[in-house]
Amino acid sequence: MEGMDPRRVHAALSLLVDGRWWTLADLVRESAAPRRSVEALLAGLAVERDGDRFRLGAEQGRQVGEVLEGGHRPFAAADPVGHLLAEYEAVVERLREFIAGAPRGRHVLDHVAATPETVVRRALLLGARFWLADARLLCVGDHDLTSLAVGMIHPQVETVVVDIDERILAYIDERAAELGLSVRTRWADLRLGLPGSAVEFADLVVTDPPYTADGVGLFVARGIQGLREQGSGRVLLAYGASDRTPMLALKVQNALSDLNLVSEAIYPDFNRYSGAEAIGSAADLYVLRPTSKSLPAATARADRFSAAIYTQGPQAVEAREQLKVSAEDLGDVRPDVLVGAWPKDVLPEVPRVRLSTWLAKPYAAKVRQAGVALPAGMEASLARVLLATRAERVRVVSPEAVDLADLKVILEPVYELRSDGPVIEAVRRTDEHRDDSVWRILRAVMDRAHGKVANTWRDALIDVHGALTKRQTRAMVAEVAPWARDATLLELPMHRLRELPDAIRASLAGGGASG
Repeated sequence: MEGMDPRRVHAALSLLVDGRWWTLADLVRESAAPRRSVEALLAGLAVERDGDRFRLGAEQGRQVGEVLEGGHRPFAAADPVGHLLAEYEAVVERLREFIAGAPRGRHVLDHVAATPETVVRRALLLGARFWLADARLLCVGDHDLTSLAVGMIHPQVETVVVDIDERILAYIDERAAELGLSVRTRWADLRLGLPGSAVEFADLVVTDPPYTADGVGLFVARGIQGLREQGSGRVLLAYGASDRTPMLALKVQNALSDLNLVSEAIYPDFNRYSGAEAIGSAADLYVLRPTSKSLPAATARADRFSAAIYTQGPQAVEAREQLKVSAEDLGDVRPDVLVGAWPKDVLPEVPRVRLSTWLAKPYAAKVRQAGVALPAGMEASLARVLLATRAERVRVVSPEAVDLADLKVILEPVYELRSDGPVIEAVRRTDEHRDDSVWRILRAVMDRAHGKVANTWRDALIDVHGALTKRQTRAMVAEVAPWARDATLLELPMHRLRELPDAIRASLAGGGASG
């Protein structure tokens, strides 16, 4: 049991002495001890087994019980909001249903579901520690559905969820609409930036990031950028590490130190998970307070964090192989700009721009043709990369083939798409004056993807209707698509882009459709 925290040993043994049957996962979760430590503990005990379950035999249970009774009994720290949980049993049960019905976690995004009790306790801690009247919350990633728990317990809080997982965004929007919660979703690959509508938006930030130093550093940095008042804002971070790997925890804490943050509070083992057994199915909750140097540090460092921020899959820390691209991948395209990490020896005379800059603002010079190098794990940004330009032709080189079926439907007003393995080519359509009002408005919105959707939609409605005023069209758009408020097309989740044609059709009919 070398390397195992004595408190964890005591906790695990205390659970075993009553003779109940346990699974390894259950014992890990209840004791908050790393899986390897529990396995080492069990290896030294004579346990009875029944399939994947085990228990101490009666005689050994008695012996271990005598040892525990005669030895030191550690005190258990009080849960800061545990006493409030009983009052919210109905919310816990509703969250249990939501978590069970949510899209399955993606291991390449380091998804592990928090328990419903954990998610509700996060919401309760926000209410116990912070003033939430008219507060704004930013969830930087929300596979755990913290946004729904906060909305159910503190309906006055306005929440924005930023995530890369389109399935989670669609699920949160569906559940939030069902409950009438003030929750909006935005798509983002945080390695490429925080959505503009989320910058300086929030009073509080909650994040449960990938547990690598770069993953924690990146998500927290984006959270800092999301605070509207650095002096009063706080970032709540869930982070856990095994007792056996203190150097990993040190790297993470160094990343937080580099962001000039004060650890105002750390609640040990506050977060519990259905999984994550390597860290005892538990993680601490940090309350981080920005200083006057935090935002400059976040701005300077956010774009420098490695693209490999996860622990598994092609974006894992161990998988740092660069996308191999060459001039041959451009075919007969003669680019006016190269987007992404092209090697220096590929068309050195052609201007270059980072993917993050490409998505953040319109490219200043006129672009007829563009070449894009899309790194591994960033395929989800393809639609936004194409919408970010009005180039006549765009050639995208990806590490592997991308399914274009959905994109062809969504981008049909602006692009004809085709692919040859990992190479995608988009050719801009030239029939922008087609006599179809829905199509014309869609084209106008997609041609100005960096602009606020509500504004470009409003202007296009006026062009089509003629007699309508800005006030009238603004109200029509707000009625059929409240989710478009303050968002650019590049921030909207894919399910909203799919809904856009029907919403535009409803606005042409004078409103009346639900958002």
